[in-house]
Amino acid sequence: MRQISRPPSSRGVMNASRSGNDGRDITVFGGTGFLGGHIVRHLRNHEFPVRIASRHPDRAHRQSDAGKPQLQFVEANIHDERSVADALVGAYGAINAVSLYREREAETFHSVHVEAARRVAAEARRAGVKRLVHVSGIGADAASPSRYIRKRGEGERAVCAEFADACLVRPAVMFGPDDTFLNTILTLLRRLPVYPMFGRGQTRLQPAYVEDVAEAVARLMARAETHPTVFEFCGPTPYSYEQLLRAIAHQAGLAPRLIPTPFVVWHALAWVSEILPDAPLTRNQVELMQIDTVSSPGTAGFAELGISPHPIEEILQRMLSNR
Repeated sequence: MRQISRPPSSRGVMNASRSGNDGRDITVFGGTGFLGGHIVRHLRNHEFPVRIASRHPDRAHRQSDAGKPQLQFVEANIHDERSVADALVGAYGAINAVSLYREREAETFHSVHVEAARRVAAEARRAGVKRLVHVSGIGADAASPSRYIRKRGEGERAVCAEFADACLVRPAVMFGPDDTFLNTILTLLRRLPVYPMFGRGQTRLQPAYVEDVAEAVARLMARAETHPTVFEFCGPTPYSYEQLLRAIAHQAGLAPRLIPTPFVVWHALAWVSEILPDAPLTRNQVELMQIDTVSSPGTAGFAELGISPHPIEEILQRMLSNR
């Protein structure tokens, strides 16, 4: 593991002490990713010293600002046991926010969501980490026909087998000003004369604001309870895919022509797309759009942490007003 920033100095220890969380360093795997970057900022707002463990730690230096608790950057590969172990030395808590949405060669859903997740949990236990938050995905199910969702479910099992008190976090599809979800839909709605929907647009989604999810994860680290829990973080409104498209279009002042497109057509398009070097569409993504991803009745969520989730319309209004 290559240390990117200077090791903790007397000044760094003093900063941590001032925060009220002295000795409660949090290692964040995937801290330069979409969700991980937001989690790092919210942890620091809660005055936790943070250690970003990533294969590309230099990307996180923009977060190193004055007046915040100690921030370290370490190079770590979740596929390497020693690398993971080094990143966890002396940590109070750990968060695994590493995710993979498209398989590439050795980077597979199994290697990232199952094997690497197990490795992080096992090394966290060996290092004496007190609290582990594992970021999974809404609907994670080891019996799912979707390979992505199935591996998410298997990953949860692997984590709990290694770290009995792990907290499992299942966010719905996340949106924000710097996302690829909402921005992609908005761009396509503006550019396409007709918008082809997945199927008849009846798949149900419940998108969550990334800032709400990141704040929830930070509060999980700060709360006193340590018993294992599953949290599902979804937005306030479940939509059908068609309803979501129309809600986004309405906020943007658009009147798109939405065309139902059979999933068999999407699968064929994805099969052809996967031949390309950087496939714009995969069969796995098409499979995901056939499965509802909404909150489960009776499962803990934002409310248990005192968070009122932001509706997608509110955030979209802010995004559009800033352009």
